[in-house]
Amino acid sequence: MSKVRITWVKSGIGYTQDQRRTIRALGLRRLHQAVEQTDSPSVRGMIGKVMHLLKVEAVD
Repeated sequence: MSKVRITWVKSGIGYTQDQRRTIRALGLRRLHQAVEQTDSPSVRGMIGKVMHLLKVEAVD
């Protein structure tokens, strides 16, 4: 399966608890941290919910 690299680039302060929990569920713990996740519909849904806080790029 293909993978995506997700980088947390903007703080979650001032956003809802639900959005902060979504960032945590993606595996991100610190600002500017990057993780690789498999590209699945559930991961894409979480990314879509907090896209304004993340940078997403495809990994070959």
